[in-house]
Amino acid sequence: AARPPRPSLPAAAPPRSGRRQPGGPPSFSPVSPPSPACGAAAEAAARSPSEAMFPRPAFPGEVRRAAASGRSRSRPRVGGGGGGGGTVLLPSMLMFGVILASSGLLLMIEKGILAEVKPPPLHPAAGELSRRGVGVGGEEEEAGGELEREVLRDIRNRTIRAVCGQRAMPRSVWELPAGQRRTVLRHLLVSDKYRFLYCYVPKVACSNWKRILKVLDGALESVDVKLKMDHKSDLVFLGDMKPDEISYRLKNYYKFVFVRNPMERLLSAYRNKFGEIKEYQQKYGVEIVRRYRKNGGNSAGDDVTFSEFLRYLLDEEAERMNEHWMPIYNLCQPCAVRYDFIGSYERLNADANYVLERVRSPSFVRFPERQSWYKPVTAETLHYYLCNTQRRLIKELLPKYILDFSLFAYPLPNITSEFCRQ
Repeated sequence: AARPPRPSLPAAAPPRSGRRQPGGPPSFSPVSPPSPACGAAAEAAARSPSEAMFPRPAFPGEVRRAAASGRSRSRPRVGGGGGGGGTVLLPSMLMFGVILASSGLLLMIEKGILAEVKPPPLHPAAGELSRRGVGVGGEEEEAGGELEREVLRDIRNRTIRAVCGQRAMPRSVWELPAGQRRTVLRHLLVSDKYRFLYCYVPKVACSNWKRILKVLDGALESVDVKLKMDHKSDLVFLGDMKPDEISYRLKNYYKFVFVRNPMERLLSAYRNKFGEIKEYQQKYGVEIVRRYRKNGGNSAGDDVTFSEFLRYLLDEEAERMNEHWMPIYNLCQPCAVRYDFIGSYERLNADANYVLERVRSPSFVRFPERQSWYKPVTAETLHYYLCNTQRRLIKELLPKYILDFSLFAYPLPNITSEFCRQ
């Protein structure tokens, strides 16, 4: 049956080089032009990201309901934030309007239509990892993995070009308000020897990437050295450089970032910081319990519930959050910084080795193995926490992280009653 017309993202302009014309979209160079796909995969890649990821009919009154769900509250914040300062550009109701018009995501949040739409499973591409000894299956599996990888990359690049092409979006770090610019420059790590910039995102394997940078610069002998990670010493941050040095590196260095499912990242931060780190329990946990729990004044901050944590996030301004739960968009500003590669936590080793190949690091440098003590967030664990949390809390929180879901092609969480009963 024919479906009613639906809103979709504007057609993505092809990547261009050279100076941007006034009023036009920014020059955005993807990692590599996606190769032509065939069959159903080609059709999915050719459609707009909203159609490929979130197909649905239009509903009457959706703008009114979605706008209502996007309202946020404001309270005094707890503890220190990641990047104070201006809140002019993002996230804002203007950006929510862009996302609403392009894909109807906020309607899905309001209606509870959060069925899981999974991006294709990804496998390493042939030839990418040969030098590091990562084996790849037969030719058929190779071709399928490469096609799936290109489809996901194409969806991300199309979405980023369309959203970042809006007139109000920043084209460079110098167009950002001072607070936002400080945040992103403070999260861009520099390797002058290998000419790359890495935007680190806490809870997305950033400790291992920092180990690699220290090895590449000679501060560590091996990524396997059993030392507690010092997140500041022996590292060079772009924010510590002069404006002309910053501009040169942004223009000429290879730039990459790694992303993760937003809700999974939040759960990982919650379990780590409030379950294991006394400093966070005292700095944030005590105040969170006092604020959101009746008679919670005697808490040591080590018993914060996941619901209390989400309520705290609802009342925090995104740009003033701690970096461990600040949205990836605010940390790395993918509109102002044109990343050459966006890696996924879900295929961490393959994507990390691809980057190491791309920057021509020594063959003995490899991405570290997961530590034996590390307890990853599984799909079952995430579903357990989400299904035992008030749906209203999750629905109200999703708009704050909607750019991370949309730009990086992650599915909205499935919290329907039917799914949770299973």
